[in-house]
Amino acid sequence: MVVFFDPGQMTARIALEEPVMTPDGQGGATVSWTEIAAMWAKIEPVSSSLAERAGAEIGTITHRIWLRFREGLVAGQRLRKGARLFAVKLVQDPDETGRYLTCLCEEVAA
Repeated sequence: MVVFFDPGQMTARIALEEPVMTPDGQGGATVSWTEIAAMWAKIEPVSSSLAERAGAEIGTITHRIWLRFREGLVAGQRLRKGARLFAVKLVQDPDETGRYLTCLCEEVAA
């Protein structure tokens, strides 16, 4: 499958962050996030849903984020655009050419 994509649509400046676990001395850990790269991206909303859990309404918004290909981008990292956070759930090379990556992400409340 050939993917036709205009890289000029990558107008969002985002940061790639990875989790850093710091032991808390009681068998657990504190999670902090470290920026490892800054890049241009295209952010496309994909879906939104509302569900009720334990009497509370929970909203989920998913996005497809297009980036130039880079090694080391994996699920479990996150992307940041200003105050907006996107948890990376899935990373794929849409046409297996090593030009672009698409990340399926969930927007996270900050």
